[in-house]
Amino acid sequence: MVERRILVTGGAGFIGSHLVARLLEQGHQVLVVDNYYSGSRSNLAHLISDPNLEIMRHDVTFPLYVEVDEIYHLACPASPVFYQRDPVQTTKTSVMGSINMLGLAKRTKAKILLSSTSEVYGDPEVHPQEESYWGHVNPIGIRSCYDEGKRCAETLFFDYRRQHDMPIKVARIFNTYGPGMRPDDGRVVSNFIVSALSGRPLTVYGDGSQTRSFCYVDDLVDGLMRLMATPHEVTGPINIGNPHEFTMKELADKVIDLVGGDATVEYHPLPSDDPTQRQPNITRAREILDWKPTVELAEGLAATIDFFRKQLTTG
Repeated sequence: MVERRILVTGGAGFIGSHLVARLLEQGHQVLVVDNYYSGSRSNLAHLISDPNLEIMRHDVTFPLYVEVDEIYHLACPASPVFYQRDPVQTTKTSVMGSINMLGLAKRTKAKILLSSTSEVYGDPEVHPQEESYWGHVNPIGIRSCYDEGKRCAETLFFDYRRQHDMPIKVARIFNTYGPGMRPDDGRVVSNFIVSALSGRPLTVYGDGSQTRSFCYVDDLVDGLMRLMATPHEVTGPINIGNPHEFTMKELADKVIDLVGGDATVEYHPLPSDDPTQRQPNITRAREILDWKPTVELAEGLAATIDFFRKQLTTG
């Protein structure tokens, strides 16, 4: 294996920090760039003594001048709580951040991967979602800063490819969970686990029949790295997620069962633009990347519950 100098934007985030750890394990030099808006230094604390790790506080909406061989562009708040807190900055991060990272990749001739999202499909009218589906997105809703920001980022990546023949990769990430999630990120898995561990009712929106598919973070990182390793002609977009679908009520019951105790479920009205179904078609990932998720939900939830239990005990 050839050692490379790899930039990970958003490397102090939940997924980014897991990716950084895996790259360091392989012996690469890793430069983490993060402005800590939703990421945390604590996610990298166990890696700080690695001599191949360099950490830079930087906002990707400003240009960056470094020398790298590969770029994983993960920078952008990905949970509604954070991306709706400053929606203009969220759009700027997706659009201007991508322009800056693509410019860096063009100058250094680096391979660059965009962590796009299943949110580009919006509230889908096609189920499960395959990459050829263009989506059903509200361009002026409260989630649009993220949904449309990522759609524009994909546009930029493919226009740079067409105009400059750049080596781009686009991954559409579906719901991901695991140790390292923030307890306050507003995602359903962390919400349910923290509520159950704290003895509070689990909040389910609507009647709990809306579905999601949940991919364990180790599987997700493996998919990203496999996509980055593909030859020049492979660009994506490629869905990376777990096609096994669960209703929100099923997930709540599973968390309550694994945590134990007497937690209950409370039902609240559905938030605006919340998609009713979300499930990836991963045929491309299977065929092109030889990838599929391997961690079952119960196994992944148990590891995530253990992480949060320790966090709540020590924090």
